[in-house]
Amino acid sequence: MTETNAYARAGVNIEAADTAIELMKGWVARASRPEVIGGLGGFAGLFDASALTRYTRPLLATSTDGVGTKVAIAQAMDVHDTIGRDLVGMVVDDLVVCGAEPLFMTDYIATGRVVPERIAAIVKGIAEGCLEAGCALVGGETAEHPGLLAPDEYDVAGATTGVVEADRLLGPARVRPGDVVLAMEASGLHSNGYSLVRHVLLAPPDRGGAGWALDRDVPELGRTLGEELLEPTRIYAKACLDLAARTGVHAMSHVTGGGLAANLERVMPAELVATLDRATWTPQPVFDLVRQVGSVSQPDLEATLNCGVGMVALLPADDVDTAVAVLAGHGVRAWVAGEVRASADRGGRVDLVGQHPGW
Repeated sequence: MTETNAYARAGVNIEAADTAIELMKGWVARASRPEVIGGLGGFAGLFDASALTRYTRPLLATSTDGVGTKVAIAQAMDVHDTIGRDLVGMVVDDLVVCGAEPLFMTDYIATGRVVPERIAAIVKGIAEGCLEAGCALVGGETAEHPGLLAPDEYDVAGATTGVVEADRLLGPARVRPGDVVLAMEASGLHSNGYSLVRHVLLAPPDRGGAGWALDRDVPELGRTLGEELLEPTRIYAKACLDLAARTGVHAMSHVTGGGLAANLERVMPAELVATLDRATWTPQPVFDLVRQVGSVSQPDLEATLNCGVGMVALLPADDVDTAVAVLAGHGVRAWVAGEVRASADRGGRVDLVGQHPGW
């Protein structure tokens, strides 16, 4: 009896993992940059740091995240080639808000049983997301956890590293009274709030949900529920970097867990207040669907979901026309949603006023 056979009887299939690596090699090779040294298979990914010599004072930035319970939708639908794009969007767009260019990314996939084609599909999505974001996929890890995860279960996480010139660093210190709040349209739910969405729409009635099936055609959505819930997270990285290069943008906020107001507050100085008017946009139908089917209050909805805004930029009013045009060139619709003003009392907050059309 060999160690390999003993390990296989314990539920770990090394040969399947090797097959998965062979299947994903082509996609990883596509998601590269000239600074990447070596290829897939080493113990560590290598990136030529001499590329940073063009910076006067380079600041390294890093971000780590996952995609939460959205993986449950991918597993239920047996569709695995989009969840990787979600992962890239979550980590890269957290990084880019400070003005940092994403350089490279690594991923981690934990699964109950390695199915080579499934792992390769996940990595394909990650590689496609990296291409869209302009960063390299330099490595990762696939871990088989029998007994901890069911055979068809998996979870994904990733980390990215980027760089920004010190005097180009974006953030609260740059925000000024009179700045405009420019909202950027989300592609849908993105990758936050799925525990609420799954409970409202998918849980059986005896557990407080609507009990809908993922293959249910939903007229309001124009497609099946499952297709809507798997809509990939929009990746704003290149659009936001172009925005930072061509305007005087002061700060950006990636709207993830906690919703629009809470995430925008993270880049608000203590002495300023941002006021956003809900009447300036109509969230995609999926948000109103969750609100109405689940009888979810608007404050709860806004504290959990992005409600149609995936990224926000704070910039001088004189730059708005240029900013909207720059973002449109990247396929991102943007609009003025509010403004920043001085606060004589309780600053550092974001106020949402008005009402969405039709709500």
